[in-house]
Amino acid sequence: MKQFLIFVKKEWLHIWRDRRTLFILIWMPVVQIILYGFALTNEVKNSNIAVFDQSNDEATTVIIHQIDASRYFHIVKYLHSYNDIGATFRQGKIRMAVVFPQNFRNDLLHTNHAQIQLIADASDPNTANTLTNYAGAIINDYQQSLNQNEELPYTIKTQLRMLYNPELKSAYNFVPGVMALVLMLVCAMMTSIAIVREKELGTMEVILVSPLKPFRIIIAKTIPYLVVSMLNIACILLLSVYVLDVPIKGNLLLLIAESILFILTSLSIGILISNGAKTQQSAMFTSMLSLFLPTLLFSGFLFPIENMPLPLQVISNVVPAKWYYIIVKKVMIEGLGFTAVWKETLILAAMTFVLLGTSIRNFKIRLA
Repeated sequence: MKQFLIFVKKEWLHIWRDRRTLFILIWMPVVQIILYGFALTNEVKNSNIAVFDQSNDEATTVIIHQIDASRYFHIVKYLHSYNDIGATFRQGKIRMAVVFPQNFRNDLLHTNHAQIQLIADASDPNTANTLTNYAGAIINDYQQSLNQNEELPYTIKTQLRMLYNPELKSAYNFVPGVMALVLMLVCAMMTSIAIVREKELGTMEVILVSPLKPFRIIIAKTIPYLVVSMLNIACILLLSVYVLDVPIKGNLLLLIAESILFILTSLSIGILISNGAKTQQSAMFTSMLSLFLPTLLFSGFLFPIENMPLPLQVISNVVPAKWYYIIVKKVMIEGLGFTAVWKETLILAAMTFVLLGTSIRNFKIRLA
């Protein structure tokens, strides 16, 4: 046991003396959670739009004021002809144009029918669809205000209720995903150089004559990174609650335990990469290349997995970040307990067991 602790101390001194590694381990997760938490958002706010009002009556004035007063739109230009619409879009100044036809109010009062044309830049289809939905909702509110005194024979009213995130803050979705991304990259990237560094420093011979078994050597190399990663979890959760206003609705101890399990999975991946790499640069490059894009694409926090083709949905099952993302959402955002995440927990535990076992077996082969 004393030899094991000495080996752990040796690995800890490697981290402590390497200031660049220490900076990456401690400060990079903090910077990433703040940067991604504020930068990654699917909310559309303060979009620049233009208005072409050919009627200039009371009704169009009220609708324009309501559109401009909302937090979704900012009117930057009033157009005077249809030709100005295309020119303004080509200049990149607006994302949507609202066109009112002539005699808008008269048509609305006398024929009970009037049209408003919404022209959106569909080079970004999601944003265009969101903007037209927002504008349509504002126009529909104005229409309902006109009909509020009329009694219709049949009326259907839709009552909306948003569970878990009533204010529709995008941080509720991105914080769990960023937690998975940061922990996966930092843990795997740092441990991927653990064994390679021994070869480059010429200390592999010390390991070869060490009385410790390969299993204990692997564990000794991962313990310091596990401790630092637990500090990262504490920093990430504090920033999520007090900076990004994302509450922890579920059991905090359960969330920490699941995070530690995911850290062990990530550390196992890093050790596995370290066994096969020849240099520290190749190990870090391999970990970044093989983990960043799969975590980003197949975890589910940027793109819904159920919308992907079936082969890609199958591939996503081998990405650990997918299961951790599901666990964090259920525990942290929805406030559920272990009974809701036990399947995902078993999958992560099985992945950790297989990855760690493979790493130890490969390390034995290298020592032989």
